[in-house]
This record gives sequence, structure tokens and C-alpha cells, in this order.
Amino acid sequence: MSEQLRCELISWSEVERLCQHLAGLIRESDYHPDLIIAIGRGGYVPARLMCDWLHIMGLTSIKIEHYLSGANRQEEAVIRYPLKADIRGLRVLVVDDVNDTGDTLEAATQHLQVFQPGEIRTAVMHHKAVTHFDADYSAGKITKWRWLIYPWAVNEDVSAFLKRLTPAPESLEDAQQLLARQFNIKIPLKRLSNIYTSMDR
Repeated sequence: MSEQLRCELISWSEVERLCQHLAGLIRESDYHPDLIIAIGRGGYVPARLMCDWLHIMGLTSIKIEHYLSGANRQEEAVIRYPLKADIRGLRVLVVDDVNDTGDTLEAATQHLQVFQPGEIRTAVMHHKAVTHFDADYSAGKITKWRWLIYPWAVNEDVSAFLKRLTPAPESLEDAQQLLARQFNIKIPLKRLSNIYTSMDR
């Protein structure tokens, strides 16, 4: 049997609730960012929602690769697409979906310091207790580690977990049961069927 790995599906409504709470924390701290920088890919949607809640027009991004689909991780966080904006002297808010090991946020802040911003602060929806690099703002704390599947990555992550199922499922219903048993992923059959259709097998 495959290793036990607990996963949690995060809903769109939960994403919006977390971002609204995150924006409230930032306002309460009296920090007024000039610009939001999303860490791609997980930070794209939260960063745009933060722009909405904080009434900020300035939004750009960098892409850092660390975790791949299905909880597979590279050894180091790698900056794949660096910053292409002038942030000299600006108050910057770096936004990602989750702070897991802390490697991504650490790599992001080190990279951005080179561009001489006025101040850098970091914000995430979920902060995991195992991290070695704390975010300045977080909306939710994960004390017992689990893989979080955000709504913009369901197909990608579930596809990766389907490939890891042992024994290999013999039917869609079998796959649904194995996902629930081995990874705690509870997903409707119709959605699972759509994921199967989209997979490269």
C-alpha cells in the first residue's frame, strides 16, 4: 500500500474567507503596501484577491519552484522567473498560498532585497508549524502537517496522487475509494471522471 499522506481540499469560499481575514490583519498592522508581488504559481489568486481587499492596483509576480504536483518536492527553492519590475523604495507585500518549509518565502525575500525596496513583508493564507521562516501575516495555522489542495490545483494534484495509488485502481469507483483511504482525498465521481479525462496517461 502507498504511504499514508493526509490531504485537505480547500474550497473557493474558504480561499475568499482567508484572504479577507488576511487583508484585515494587514490593515490592523497599519502597513500600506505600494505593490503586491505574487509568488507563482500558488500565490497568483490570493495576490489578486488581496489587491481587491486592500484596494491596491500594483501587482506583479515572480515564479519560484519548490513543491511540484502531488506533494513532490525539489531539494531547493529555485527562482524560475525573476522580478521584472522597479521596486526601489517601495513598500512591498509578497503573497503566497502557503508557507510550508519556509524555503520559498526565504528565497523570495532574498531575491527581492537585491532590488532595494523600501520594505518587504510577507503574507500567506496558511502557515505550517514546521516552517523555519515565519511569514509576517498568515490567516490560518496548520499544526498537524497535511498537503493542502487549493481549488486552482485540484486537477494537477489529484492526477499526481492517482498515479501513486497502489494497487492501481480497476475502476473510477475504486480510484475514488483508494484516494479517500490512502490520501484522505474525498472527491465526487463526476469531478474525478473529468480529471481522468484530462490526464496524460
